[in-house]
Amino acid sequence: MLENLFTSLPADTTQEHIDNLLSRPGLRIERIVSFGQASPPGFWYDQPQGEWVVVLSGSAGLRLEHEAVERVIRPGDCIELPAHCRHRVEWTDRTQATVWLAVHWS
Repeated sequence: MLENLFTSLPADTTQEHIDNLLSRPGLRIERIVSFGQASPPGFWYDQPQGEWVVVLSGSAGLRLEHEAVERVIRPGDCIELPAHCRHRVEWTDRTQATVWLAVHWS
C-alpha cells in the first residue's frame, strides 16, 4: 500500500501525535508530528532500544545528555541514538508541523 507521510496530518496541534507505520519483531517505524511540543522539564528519554530519526519538515532542538549544547535539526537531518543514549527534545517548530520518521530496533 502506497502512503504519503505528509497527508492526513493531525488537526489537533495541542499535542504531539505518534503513528505506528510498521511493526515487526525487533523493529518499529513511527511518524511523529509535533506542533511546538518539547520534553517536560527534567525529563530524559532513556530507551532500551536503538533509534534512528530524521526530520522531514519543520525543525527541532535535540539535546543529548553528554553534550553541552543542543543540536538544531532541520529537514533532512538525521541522527542515530544508541540504546540508553539519554536525550530530550528542547523545542519543536511553532509555525509549522515538525514531521519526524523514527526507526526503533532491538
